[in-house]
Amino acid sequence: MAAYVARQPIFDHRKKISGYELLFRDQTAKYDPAIDGDVATSTVLSNSYFSIGMESLVGDKQSYINFTESLLLQKFPLLLPTKSTVIEILEDVNPTPELVTACQEMAQQGYNFALDDFIYTPELKPLIELANIIKFDFRLSSMDEIQSYLNKIQRRDDLIILAEKVETYDEYQKAIDMGFHLFQGFFFCKPELISGKEIPGSQIALLQIMAEVNQPGFGIEKIEALIAPDVSLSYKLLRYINSAFFAKAQRISSIQQALVYMGESEIRRFVSLVAMSNLAKGKPGELIRASCIRGKFCELIGGIAKERATPSELFTLGMFSLIDAILDHPMDRVMNELPLDKDIKTALVERKGRLSGYLFLAETYEKGQWPQMAKICRVMDLDEKKLPELYQLACQWSNTFSNPS
Repeated sequence: MAAYVARQPIFDHRKKISGYELLFRDQTAKYDPAIDGDVATSTVLSNSYFSIGMESLVGDKQSYINFTESLLLQKFPLLLPTKSTVIEILEDVNPTPELVTACQEMAQQGYNFALDDFIYTPELKPLIELANIIKFDFRLSSMDEIQSYLNKIQRRDDLIILAEKVETYDEYQKAIDMGFHLFQGFFFCKPELISGKEIPGSQIALLQIMAEVNQPGFGIEKIEALIAPDVSLSYKLLRYINSAFFAKAQRISSIQQALVYMGESEIRRFVSLVAMSNLAKGKPGELIRASCIRGKFCELIGGIAKERATPSELFTLGMFSLIDAILDHPMDRVMNELPLDKDIKTALVERKGRLSGYLFLAETYEKGQWPQMAKICRVMDLDEKKLPELYQLACQWSNTFSNPS
């Protein structure tokens, strides 16, 4: 059974990853909001922990997971790891004495609790006192409403407040000013500043290297000449080729060996990732990881699509889809500097053309926008049940290269 799982990053004030909220859908749910939440959550959680494996999704970070009132009363979270699980209490949960007692018993065993989509009411006081984290939805409530809720809760030293659905850097900065500790949303995927400054020459050079290796017919000898003198690049290459992602009878110890073993397609990906990492210095590590996942995910989707696109152009499409956020420049301006294929530029700048569907599909999946994802699959004539496995592979692959902190 397919387990649809997406993850949304949670950052601290330094833009370092604190954890991920996991968004689940059971394949049998068919994206119907009326589906029994207990069945969907319990089935997919079981699949995720025992089939997918949490390591590929969250690594050593905490996983934030929503639980229904019934599952809390059954103490279902006790099946999950104590240290790495944050139990999210949904906003529609009724804080009965039975529910509060069940949560208190789980808290005594070391579990952390978060109140999701928080809107203050006096009835929530027992859960407020129990909670380690309170989440405020920046799309659900206005800034004034959020401030009024903050004024009504007793601010303990150990109480963490989390701003969720933060979509812009302006909202992120306002949340910091209001005293929030953690931040959830895709603000890190948007340009931080767009000004009249030019793209530095060093960044243009890296962009051109990325564009060059993704052109047909590039020479492996030229790439070897580029990599060999760079100690850091050589180290990354050897670490990458000797990672668990590649199945080898023996370790590879030379640049030439690595390049021959990897082949043209894998070399393209490796050089693109290294260049992207250098471009993104000072940015959240999750930005590079998201670029890695998108690139690989788009490439893998191409393998099940009826209308074929080449793996290299789909990987390039996904990798470059966040370049505006990495460089803090508009997408059209960045694309003007690059000799990329016209279809890639059209998809990235105008969000149109034969490749745009792959990009929309990757974006809706990573945000857990299941109805939109299903609609795109129908338009593209894709078997949507294959996407969870492809997303898992993309996450696993990104782990061999990226290591966001």
